[in-house]
Amino acid sequence: MPELSTILFAATGVLFIGLSKAGFGGGLGMLTTPLCVLAFGVGGRDPSFAIGTLLPLLCAGDAFSLYHYWGKWERKNLLYLLPGVVVGVVAGLGLIGRFSPRQLNIAIGVLAISFVAFQFIKAAIFRAEGAFAPNHRVGIPCGIGAGLTSTFAHGAGPVVSLFLIPQQMPKEIYVGTTVLVFTWINWIKMPFFVAQGIVTRETLLTGLCYLPLIPVGVWTGVWLNRKFSEKLFLRLVYGFTLLTGVQLIFNFNLAGLFR
Repeated sequence: MPELSTILFAATGVLFIGLSKAGFGGGLGMLTTPLCVLAFGVGGRDPSFAIGTLLPLLCAGDAFSLYHYWGKWERKNLLYLLPGVVVGVVAGLGLIGRFSPRQLNIAIGVLAISFVAFQFIKAAIFRAEGAFAPNHRVGIPCGIGAGLTSTFAHGAGPVVSLFLIPQQMPKEIYVGTTVLVFTWINWIKMPFFVAQGIVTRETLLTGLCYLPLIPVGVWTGVWLNRKFSEKLFLRLVYGFTLLTGVQLIFNFNLAGLFR
């Protein structure tokens, strides 16, 4: 039987999938993988088990989100991003097999901390006047980066944001476009993850136990997105993401506190 700390951490991470897919607390999406890596690591699982368990759950979250934001997107962004995504996923899978579990933990931790750093500098990055017109020259490199980071930690959010935010879309269209892009990214990864043995029967059965939390998170996120400001909430998310990333890199024995 999984330890209580494993269940609680993993359940929280999965609930965050639904919240972030609904467009509330977008930073939660980056926290999910590190949190689940820590959770399953308590039970002696390597990081790839958490990555494989999460992918079908992310696909389920995408499905619920598509329902809520159906048609509220800029579909042209797929044409610019997806060719690079395929290249990035293939390259990422070639690299991920060369990492030990400890090295993969460090890579995921670095991505988590980089995400937090990105939140503090993105205002300066997007300060340029006028809306950005998407194109292949920028879209393909962003797609490659999204494919790589998504393969390692389901963490393509910052890279996709770099491409979408400067287009200055209305909030609902931006959220819907993000949902559409990540739906495609996750389904592109699926056959590769199955072939590489990252998504297995065991990860599917494990994920099935947490599946009911996805619609709960999505519906809660849609409601929160319409009722509350995210400012304070996101600060807490960034703080937890930073601490989780530091834990993965330095491997403090924090898990022992929850035994």
